[in-house]
Amino acid sequence: MLVWVVLIGTGVYGAIWYSDKQQAELAAAIEQQTARQIAAVQENYQTQITQLQDGFATEITQLEGKVNALNELLTFAKDNTTEKTDNSNQLYTQINEVNQKLNELKKSLDVLK
Repeated sequence: MLVWVVLIGTGVYGAIWYSDKQQAELAAAIEQQTARQIAAVQENYQTQITQLQDGFATEITQLEGKVNALNELLTFAKDNTTEKTDNSNQLYTQINEVNQKLNELKKSLDVLK
């Protein structure tokens, strides 16, 4: 009888030990897989952020060029206006719209940072 109790006890202990070992191995494998997936997501996120920042920087540079061109045109128009013509208001409106767009892009870029 004592032998049966020892055999049953050993079997139960062995089953518990084996299930704990399998559970630990499974948890380690899941942890490694999760770490790889998180690293891939982070890398993808960083790449997308960098692309967006580069895109916004390019757009801002283009808009700054347009603003400078409009400033030159506005200065020229102001120098050449007479009482008979009033084109300066149209140019002021255009330059204000471009400035607003430039400010929006800068805010968007700041938000991304």
